Amino acid sequence: MILPHIEDPEAGTRLAAQVIELFRQPFYLKGAEYYLTASIGIALYPDHGADAPTLVKHADKAMYAAKEAGKNRYKCYDGKGQAEASELMELRNYLRKALSRGELELYYQPQIQAGSAQLVGMEALLRWNHPKLGPVSPQQFIPLAEETGLIVEIGEWVLRVACAQNKEWQEAGFPELRIAVNLSARQFASGDLAASVRSALEASGLEPRYLELEITENMAMKNENLPTLELLRDMGITLSIDDFGTQHSSLGYLKSLPISRIKIDRSFVSGIGKDERDEAIIHAMMLVARRLKLSVVAEGVETEAQYRFLAEHECDDIQGFLFYRPQPAELIRKVLLEHWKS
Repeated sequence: MILPHIEDPEAGTRLAAQVIELFRQPFYLKGAEYYLTASIGIALYPDHGADAPTLVKHADKAMYAAKEAGKNRYKCYDGKGQAEASELMELRNYLRKALSRGELELYYQPQIQAGSAQLVGMEALLRWNHPKLGPVSPQQFIPLAEETGLIVEIGEWVLRVACAQNKEWQEAGFPELRIAVNLSARQFASGDLAASVRSALEASGLEPRYLELEITENMAMKNENLPTLELLRDMGITLSIDDFGTQHSSLGYLKSLPISRIKIDRSFVSGIGKDERDEAIIHAMMLVARRLKLSVVAEGVETEAQYRFLAEHECDDIQGFLFYRPQPAELIRKVLLEHWKS
């Protein structure tokens, strides 16, 4: 919004507060109530810029500051953290072009069966190699992809590439493995997730039983996602709960979900041998999983002590640096050869 003839900065903040208050009223669509929130950034002439492009850019930075502060609020541009904000803005712009420029790549981390050390699966992990910035951390660019909505397009690409790669390994004569792909909340919200998954499977020729889709607890608990999850399950795809136990949820939802695996988060695994509470939580998870006939995979396993504890408590599969780090497809081929020969 452009406001001419602002006499004092408080006039802008007053209007922003009024707009946010207006959004507290529901929107009605086909007889249903919908609630939206507003994040607002404010830049004033001439304090925050002498021309329109500069003012718009600084208002945009202030808006992102409002979103990062919890959303549903306003922020005035103050110039603080300008370097960091500029870096994030630049990173967002780079990310919009990363897929078309071929800068994204999938790495794969093997999953090993506890006890036998047999290779049983892979997890596909997204990596970004920028020609100027070099490798960009997933912890840095994945939230940006979620925030901008680019994760939907990127997620579809990940599905296609992971399915095609798994099929390629199978056709090369390697043992048939399941490949796990992470899903985002944005992909569920897009409304055609099942169609995207089906398209990736059909294009690659991969059988659904060799695909595993990982979702968070928060996504699993939303009632509106249940029909999609059931549809994916009925297609023959394995569904698992990622980072199990780290989010605000009730164990009661497990009995009604169409899932077959849970994944113990590395934050619990790292406490093995150090914190009895982490060990007790893992033991409880194992008991619940057994009663509900769910298989269990533990991630972030880095020591022999962690591995022994998990194996003793009948964890099914292990994933972590103790066995393998995430690697590009050409190096994973060597891993497959090692296990195939053995």
